[in-house]
Amino acid sequence: MGRKSAGKARRDRSALFAFEPPGTDNFNDSRLTLEWRRLFSELLGTFFLVLVGAGGAVVMAKSHGQISRATAVAAPGLMVMAIILFMGAISGAHLNPAVTLAFAARRDFPWRRVPGYIVIQLIAATLACLFLWAVLGKLGNLGATEPGAGTTDWRAMLIELALTLGLVSTILGTASKAQNVGALSAVAVGGYIILAGFWSSPISGASMNPARSFGPDLVNWDFANYWVYIAGPIAGGIIAVVIAFVLRGPGGDVGEQAAARGDLDPRVKSG
Repeated sequence: MGRKSAGKARRDRSALFAFEPPGTDNFNDSRLTLEWRRLFSELLGTFFLVLVGAGGAVVMAKSHGQISRATAVAAPGLMVMAIILFMGAISGAHLNPAVTLAFAARRDFPWRRVPGYIVIQLIAATLACLFLWAVLGKLGNLGATEPGAGTTDWRAMLIELALTLGLVSTILGTASKAQNVGALSAVAVGGYIILAGFWSSPISGASMNPARSFGPDLVNWDFANYWVYIAGPIAGGIIAVVIAFVLRGPGGDVGEQAAARGDLDPRVKSG
């Protein structure tokens, strides 16, 4: 076996143990990679997240409550866990404009890629809601996230801010070079989403994601409360970046960039 073949075999073995598809080191080399691979990964991942997140309300309405609120709340967290594990190595599995902006502000993700990621996340969320409408009907308000009964928009916004602060802090913390827990980061992020939803979904819908809320609002053509789900998550993400700086110093190290950009091999730098 030649040196090149032996080197490739070692890289592929390393990728296997890092839950990274063999050969994805080339995917993140800016000279070889087509950006559409990353964008398609974000499209597919966000589609599945919103399909499950919004679909819980649709199925509850369709089945007249045959699935519980706890089930509908847990499903998105479990879906995020699966998405991170099966495609996180391609795009970083942001699935959320607040996460994309936080990674960029942390200097772990290039700002030039931010618009493409956010646009594709919004498109994916819309496609998921259109799919639910076409297959199951326009039920359950298509899973729209809205302030709960007796909850003002401002209170719901503050809840979304706090929830997203915790979510993005979890993401940035498990993606840091000093504390990269590999596949367990998927468990941490998915588990956080489930726990947040268990106690707060009746108050604000526990969106924590402007794309998740955008899809149902666009298809329903009702943006009356959408500002809550932009302001809260974006502000929460920004505060999480500040907290990450206080706890771990400036971002931009190789390990953090690898997690944010979709390359779990710290030997490879992506543009």
